[in-house]
Amino acid sequence: MKRYYFMIHFLPKEANLALLTGRCISIMHGFILKRDIQGVGVTLPAWSDLSIGNVIAFVHSDKKVLQMLKEQSYFEDMQNCGFFELTSVTAVPDNCEEVYFKRNQAIAKIFTGESRRRLKRLEKRALSRGETFNPQKCVVSREFDVFHRIAISSNSNQNDYILHIQKQKGGTKVGSTFSNYGFSSNEKFDGSVPDLSHLVMKL
Repeated sequence: MKRYYFMIHFLPKEANLALLTGRCISIMHGFILKRDIQGVGVTLPAWSDLSIGNVIAFVHSDKKVLQMLKEQSYFEDMQNCGFFELTSVTAVPDNCEEVYFKRNQAIAKIFTGESRRRLKRLEKRALSRGETFNPQKCVVSREFDVFHRIAISSNSNQNDYILHIQKQKGGTKVGSTFSNYGFSSNEKFDGSVPDLSHLVMKL
């Protein structure tokens, strides 16, 4: 299956890359929900252990879908202001390896705020069943491979989220099912994306 992509390069030297990445993903999220589009993947070609990188790319099998996404006013405005540089919509090179950018919600559980929200949900469920809520404190030491955090704002429900994203090598292309934020997951979504890191220096 032929796939296409376009890249957005964040130009400011001093920029909150996670915030800009999240904003771009939020625009894509709203775009695909409004039009009931499936199969848009996100790849992060400048990813490293230290940073999420200053480039985001969107991948899809329909060139017209990506062209419409690229023409969203936020992207055009940021380009006109000199903050973004957008490439043309281009076919994915045949020699690209596949990678996964996975949302790992298990990582969120190690942070205090998320633990507090989970406890409130469990308490509410227990009380609705007429049970006494008495959580046992359990400290479990867990280690995770490198991950980066992306702040997402959803216009559909006015909520803010933190996405914890990890990169994994993919080998051959497995599938094209992605979440509405363009990522695969450890369970439901199996979509892989092309590793475009070798193209970043050509922007």
